[in-house]
Amino acid sequence: MVLCDTRYCLLTIYLHKRLPHASNLVNQVEFQSSINQNQVFMVTQSEKNTATFIHLSLLTKYFIPFGNYLFPIILWNLKKDKAAYIDQNAKQALNYQLSLLLYVVILIIVAIPCFFASILQNISFNTLITDNDFSITNLNLGGNTGFLITGIIALLIIVVIKITEFFFIIYAAVKTSNAENFNYPLTINFIK
Repeated sequence: MVLCDTRYCLLTIYLHKRLPHASNLVNQVEFQSSINQNQVFMVTQSEKNTATFIHLSLLTKYFIPFGNYLFPIILWNLKKDKAAYIDQNAKQALNYQLSLLLYVVILIIVAIPCFFASILQNISFNTLITDNDFSITNLNLGGNTGFLITGIIALLIIVVIKITEFFFIIYAAVKTSNAENFNYPLTINFIK
């Protein structure tokens, strides 16, 4: 249930006067970020910290293999039933990582055959099968510029994806620490 701003403010004032120790009850509001992106939600400081830490835990992949999947999943499973804000942010972070994995795998599948096709075009198939010691003496890449350019562009896109990923993770962490919604760009919703 989403409360309008006026009613929510009146309810907040009333509950703070009646139940000053129950601020966690006042600060929790269910939200549906996919319906209204401009909505501001009141969440507890603990929820903001956990959601921020979920986004920052995506950076653990630089230190721990698959840390960008493990830590958000662990935090999400611990807190998803307690706060909708944490649930939504963890899903966003995991969907972003899964989307990037898919994009990078597709680009690698494009880049590697392009490089092999451009280099191995100068070697005959019989030489590859029968001769153990083959050498590329006349490497001519003139007719393969299309393959090379496609492979190089795919690798450059991977580099751009990895650089922008770092900045989007930091930006998402800052937004969630301010209790603002952030949706990563070009994200496929694998987890709904």
